[in-house]
Amino acid sequence: MLYSALKLRRPYLIGIAGPSGAGKTTLAERIARDLGAPILSLDCYYRELALPLEERACMNFDEPDALDRGLLFAQLSQLAGGTDILVPVYDFSRHTRAPETTLLRAGEFIIVEGLFALYWEEIRALFGTKVFVAAEDGLCFERRLERDTRERGRSQESVFEQYRQTVRPMAERYVLPTRAFADVVVAGTGSLDLSAAAVLDHVGQTRAIAASA
Repeated sequence: MLYSALKLRRPYLIGIAGPSGAGKTTLAERIARDLGAPILSLDCYYRELALPLEERACMNFDEPDALDRGLLFAQLSQLAGGTDILVPVYDFSRHTRAPETTLLRAGEFIIVEGLFALYWEEIRALFGTKVFVAAEDGLCFERRLERDTRERGRSQESVFEQYRQTVRPMAERYVLPTRAFADVVVAGTGSLDLSAAAVLDHVGQTRAIAASA
């Protein structure tokens, strides 16, 4: 395959952004399978909050400041330079970091996905391919509701209130505008095969240009 045949000295990072429920994780998993690459989720980088559980649960987790930008940039820079990292583990049931970490090796390709993957300029600069997954609001909410009730033990009412109060407003303010920075824009409702192919085509073209430079 073209993507494995082209060798560069440093890992190639692919950033995937988009609103909650658009299909970022599904696309990331498909591309990861095709490239044999690990996935780094920005969800791992929510800040450690030294607050009681009730107060932590009321925090706005849908704005950029909810993430530890400094740690994220430092670890992505390490990966881009070929150094393995220890990724923090976030416990969504308690809204805090778990004591353990996860080793992520700096392979040939690394996929980074999350709401704000394309938000910060210094982080965008680390990506060889920048992707935005777009989807209409109703579908995003349906997917968010199914995920949070199944995987995170949330009630339907709490998911709805969070979506109404912070998820959608913050997406409109911070996430949707980052579409302008994407090299590839795909529809979260479209063919996964075609979306993955569009991303991989850009990866192949970009690496070919870099290899011939």
